[in-house]
Amino acid sequence: MSTALLTRMPPLAGEAETVERECARAAADLIHARQTVLPKRLLAPGPDADQLQALLGAAAAAPDHGQLLPWRFVIVPRTERASLAEVFAQALRERDASATPEQLGQAREKAHRAPLLLLVVVDGHCGDPAVDLAERILSAGCAVQNMLLMATAMGYGSALTSGKALGSQALRQRFGLGTGEQALCFLSVGTVAARRPARTRPTVTDYCSTLGPAPSSHAN
Repeated sequence: MSTALLTRMPPLAGEAETVERECARAAADLIHARQTVLPKRLLAPGPDADQLQALLGAAAAAPDHGQLLPWRFVIVPRTERASLAEVFAQALRERDASATPEQLGQAREKAHRAPLLLLVVVDGHCGDPAVDLAERILSAGCAVQNMLLMATAMGYGSALTSGKALGSQALRQRFGLGTGEQALCFLSVGTVAARRPARTRPTVTDYCSTLGPAPSSHAN
């Protein structure tokens, strides 16, 4: 039998089970290897053009009820980090008119961390109104997790960051957010400069229970 024919033959049942187990172990290892690395510890080099496309492509596999595509990502290139820094400073002024120059400088500095920076945006109005905001945010979260896992598989560190600046008028204007859109978080990816020990993960019993029998009802 030719080698070409052999490569086209499906694996035997036992071989298929072995492959499935190996894939499951690899998936579990990847999931548990993901760790938040603060943006200030994420340095160049970041993902190249092909890796960036793979990261963004992973988001497309997220569940999306009704195929609304209720989320999007905005890449903040290095050329626009200075303008984002001013957005962060203006957002701080919106919240605190008495912010000191040092505090404003600290706000600006956050825009220059990590070689890859993206804003995650969710749309609460697009498409079918029966799909509520919570479901749209859940879909966005799945898309983001896919990207975090892909970054981990590529050997990069990653982090999600939020903050009050996300709700500022300055940020909404700079990113051109629509009426129904809201900024969820920033996603940072880069080479890990320093990694802290992994935090203790919760156990399954900490967050999972089994529904018990329904309480019996007694007629009066």
